[in-house]
Amino acid sequence: MQKIIEFISVLFAALIMGVFWGTWFTLTRSLPDFSAAEFIHIGNVIIANVALPMSILMPASLLLMLIATWRAYRGNRPSFYFYLLAFLLMVASLIITVVVEVPIDNQIKTWTETTVPANWQMLRLRWEQYHTMRTFASIVSVVFFILGLIRRIR
Repeated sequence: MQKIIEFISVLFAALIMGVFWGTWFTLTRSLPDFSAAEFIHIGNVIIANVALPMSILMPASLLLMLIATWRAYRGNRPSFYFYLLAFLLMVASLIITVVVEVPIDNQIKTWTETTVPANWQMLRLRWEQYHTMRTFASIVSVVFFILGLIRRIR
């Protein structure tokens, strides 16, 4: 059972990392190049595409990572520490998402080209900076989880 939990945990964590990485790699680095209208449109499309799947995937991933961590505590202490670090980094990604990114997303959903606030570029920069942090936190999370898997099978 542990192997199944670990496999699904790393799969879900990799999917989350992929969503963050894909957005960072293809969009976030180019945000300053977009006009307000383009930014609003792209933002609304992405929000609509990822909101529901990520609201299911993230909690499921965290739950499975927590179970894998707890089970490793009893059976493989070195893997436990890697899993714990992976779990904490994914929790950090979730906190960044809920505390910073989602509130900005909720503002963006209300904007139109004519009602965009004067500080929209500052909000865009804040979103970009925190998205970068959660992207790399999720990448390192997956790395630590995989290191725990490698340690477990050695």
